[in-house]
Amino acid sequence: MSETRKLLNDELERLSPVRFRESEKTPLIIVLDNVRSLNNVGSVFRSADAYRVEKIYLCGITAQPPHREIRKTALGATESVAWEYVEDTLEVVQQLNAAGYQTCAIEQAERSQNLFHYSPDKNSKVAIVLGNEVKGVQQAVVDACDTVIELDQYGTKHSLNIAVCAGIVIYDIFYKISPLR
Repeated sequence: MSETRKLLNDELERLSPVRFRESEKTPLIIVLDNVRSLNNVGSVFRSADAYRVEKIYLCGITAQPPHREIRKTALGATESVAWEYVEDTLEVVQQLNAAGYQTCAIEQAERSQNLFHYSPDKNSKVAIVLGNEVKGVQQAVVDACDTVIELDQYGTKHSLNIAVCAGIVIYDIFYKISPLR
């Protein structure tokens, strides 16, 4: 077996939070609809940082930085990724629709499309809505979205953890629309 040396953090050439805020972003917005877990919120921030997501909207009961539990999983991403709290998720989705974003509820629903088959134009602006760990995305919000995207699952459980789901969707959409690649 060949030896492969792990890179040191200094060798990764990551952006500083200031340079991150000034850099070109992926035209992707994340909307968290009543997410309960502070660890999930922090994990979503961390994934958003990894793929230079434009912004995160925290809605309803979703906790906001600064918070110790968010900070623990975000590892500083709350300082780099733009975010805003808006109480009403439906209001955010309607504003994003009006601003030309293709809004996508990540949910199990009738006539949902598989993430694998979701193919936005390369120059699209996309917003994804992820919902509460138990109740999912509110029905009124699902109704207001342009499309519903579902991830295939073949086990006994009916859902993925929201942070895991967010990471998969962010990664997939990044490779479909990002000008950074």
